[in-house]
Amino acid sequence: MPSHRRDFLQRLAVGAATVASLPSVLHAAAHLSETGHDPIDTLAGEFDDAMRLAAEPEWDTSWTKKITGKHRVVFDVPGVSGGAGVLRAGLWARQYTDVLKALPADLSAVIVLRHEGIILAMQQAFWDEYKVGKRNKVRDGDDKKTEQNPALAKPLAEGGKPRPFDALMLEQQMARGVIVLACNLAFAGCVRAVAKQDKLKQPEARAKAISMLVPGIILQPSGIFADVLAQQTGCAFVAAS
Repeated sequence: MPSHRRDFLQRLAVGAATVASLPSVLHAAAHLSETGHDPIDTLAGEFDDAMRLAAEPEWDTSWTKKITGKHRVVFDVPGVSGGAGVLRAGLWARQYTDVLKALPADLSAVIVLRHEGIILAMQQAFWDEYKVGKRNKVRDGDDKKTEQNPALAKPLAEGGKPRPFDALMLEQQMARGVIVLACNLAFAGCVRAVAKQDKLKQPEARAKAISMLVPGIILQPSGIFADVLAQQTGCAFVAAS
């Protein structure tokens, strides 16, 4: 076994908890084998990036203080699924107000975008510049190929009327106080995409990727960290996608 593979596998053994938050090894290997790259080499790079980024000196967990409602829930969104995970959070709030007559102040919702769902955290400009829809074979809520982030409302044509689900889109929910968190380990993939296409070093690529997050989204050490902390703050857990 080549030394670089042995070194990677040794690091893998001591960092299993971190690797658990990375995309599936089998999925990555299958994708990378189509490109002609060595899956072990590429996964080793992603592993190292994730370990470095997981060592950020400070993380913002002040969002936990905003979870004050009587009804508390965290929506775990590990996949794209046409933006369904985000819509479900909005539907929950609408149904609790309609059926249980809950007031907006009674509701505290957290959305955690992790794993493949991390791309939902990125602005449309990122999707356009890095061909996210095409590269990830994204489909919208009608199961049609799309180049649009399905969690964001599309701009309305002049004089156009709001569409039925526009009020449930990510930015609209955030404007109503929904907390949206993103997995930093999965975000490493967005950083790597910027670094590769723009030929930037890691710090510059990360800074650009962060600037292209949907404003207001808070990076957390990992999606699992965010899920567990939300539950410890009293949120019911929902597998949303």
